[in-house]
Amino acid sequence: MNFSSSLLVLHSSARITRSITRRLAARFTERWLAAHPGGDVVQRDAGTLPPSPVGEAWIAAAYSPPADRTPEMTAALAESEMLIREIEQADVIVMGVPMYNFGMPAQMKAYLEQIVRSGRTFGFTGDPANPYRPLLRSKPVIAIISTGATGYEPGGPGAALDFLEPQLRAVLALVGLTDLTLVRVSGAGTHDAHFEASLAAAEAAVDAIVKKLAGAESAADAG
Repeated sequence: MNFSSSLLVLHSSARITRSITRRLAARFTERWLAAHPGGDVVQRDAGTLPPSPVGEAWIAAAYSPPADRTPEMTAALAESEMLIREIEQADVIVMGVPMYNFGMPAQMKAYLEQIVRSGRTFGFTGDPANPYRPLLRSKPVIAIISTGATGYEPGGPGAALDFLEPQLRAVLALVGLTDLTLVRVSGAGTHDAHFEASLAAAEAAVDAIVKKLAGAESAADAG
């Protein structure tokens, strides 16, 4: 029995043939399938097929009690419900998130807007000191982040300009996805020696993460 038998792969890069995050996500998927023969892989390409932006009809439906929703309201939330169910059904999630203008791609932001829903993926506690209650089950999430330049990593000279990681961590934690591992590639716009070393380290990290997950699953099955 495989403890993790379902993998959700989320792409948010607008690039296809030259995307570093897609390349590494494909590597992760290949290694994961080798460790989970017959496992299910769901590919969600928000980069080329971005989710719909949240609009007034969506907001009205999301903040109406489920019992009071009209068929039109239910239809307005259909895409959101599909994306949330993909997360719920996955055992592991890998997402490719390149940095665009110091933050995440608009496609990724649209995806997050669809999955963050009051009463569905998070609730309120009434405690001002800790106002939010996650509603999704935690599971391993591996975020592959690429930057065109160098120095955006924690402690780097450009760390203050990295708005991607803090927002990604905060939003995923809001809904309960706190088991987050980052794989970074920097210098993707240079293709120099630094980039090659960074890419090689990221490839090794992907392999190690899959191996670690498989080991944890085997231990859980044995127990």
